[in-house]
Amino acid sequence: MITRFPADLARSYLEALCAVKPNRRTGSPGNKSATDFVASLFKQWGYEIDTTPFDCLDYESGAATLTNATSFFPVTISPFSPGINVIAPLAVVSTVKELAACDCTGRLVLLKGEIAAEPLMPKNFAFYNPEQHQQIYALLEAKQPAAIITTTTGSLSTAGAVYPFPMIEDGDFDIPSVYCTEPIGNAIAASGSPLRLVVEARRIPAQAANVVARKNSRAAGKITVCAHLDAKEGTPGALDNASGIAVILLLGEMLADYEGGFGIEFVAVNGEDYYSAGGEMDYLRRYGDSIQEVALAVNIDGAGYRQGKTAFSAYGLPPDLETEVRLIFKRFDGLIEGPPWYQGDHMIFVQAGRPALAFTSEKATDLLSTVTHSAADTPDEVDCCKLVEIAQSLGSLIRHLSTRPETINCIEISEVQE
Repeated sequence: MITRFPADLARSYLEALCAVKPNRRTGSPGNKSATDFVASLFKQWGYEIDTTPFDCLDYESGAATLTNATSFFPVTISPFSPGINVIAPLAVVSTVKELAACDCTGRLVLLKGEIAAEPLMPKNFAFYNPEQHQQIYALLEAKQPAAIITTTTGSLSTAGAVYPFPMIEDGDFDIPSVYCTEPIGNAIAASGSPLRLVVEARRIPAQAANVVARKNSRAAGKITVCAHLDAKEGTPGALDNASGIAVILLLGEMLADYEGGFGIEFVAVNGEDYYSAGGEMDYLRRYGDSIQEVALAVNIDGAGYRQGKTAFSAYGLPPDLETEVRLIFKRFDGLIEGPPWYQGDHMIFVQAGRPALAFTSEKATDLLSTVTHSAADTPDEVDCCKLVEIAQSLGSLIRHLSTRPETINCIEISEVQE
């Protein structure tokens, strides 16, 4: 059981996760340190631990220079881009139609305007892959430009608070790429050619692991509580998502003496912010056949922002369980019911027909435009008392449901039979 003041404990978890070097990007040394930290605590509390590694890519990048005879254009290397040193003519493309008609083989192709309005989903991303994104990738791979320059304006829903943001972030895409601001892109377009692009970067074969911690793993049904462990390059990742990991650690210790009739599973997912969703895919490869045993899934992502309250949302809960959830959460003043959101790891379970809850900050939209994926996402943005409240609310719900096994059992049996 927790013996220290819980908010201080949450703060210590948060700071430890944000202090790893270089950061928590999947496959990096810091990511492994964070994984080991989480696994060691769950092991200390008596959980069965699974940290089986999966293969992934890490990367290193140095300088990027784009020049012509008279000018230097500041650009940034796209994550996972291969390196290159090339002098080539420039082609400028603003739409998919223009790309289809463009002779850009061996050229530097500048994507700007409509075609570069949002980040491309990685080409092999299993959960969401718009047809237009696939078309852009296919055209680029068919036409084989020497390298790609992207200039973007901003995308609140997908890029977070980062500007400029990389349009391409994909270890499965092998054409070198860099990105820049819109004014720089306009200057490049007007500069003429040829241009010289030098990218110092390399991909590094690596491994990463989810942390799966279980109690009563032989039970017929289980409650799964997850939060993603990884973070984007260039951010401490306090709200995204060290705060979520802090919640599952607090809850894990609160339930260290749990002896209820159904199983408890905690998953620190390694890859929600990673191009291939490596941790999610590994979980599904190894545990997908038993996902129907999940009677309730809970995901925590972006929770604990110092402004506003904590918002929970429900997905596919049967009426009896939904009633129980609302009765329990009504006791906690800092919780409100918020709108559904579909970008988190709870969707692994929702898409499999399992009931789920998700927790985030009430002001998540504000976070996306000011903090998320940026250097501003530090522990100072987190109110650790809110993390404690989330853990306490979930602890109350789980212990309450353990006294009402018919609620969980009915959920599992009815869903499986459908």
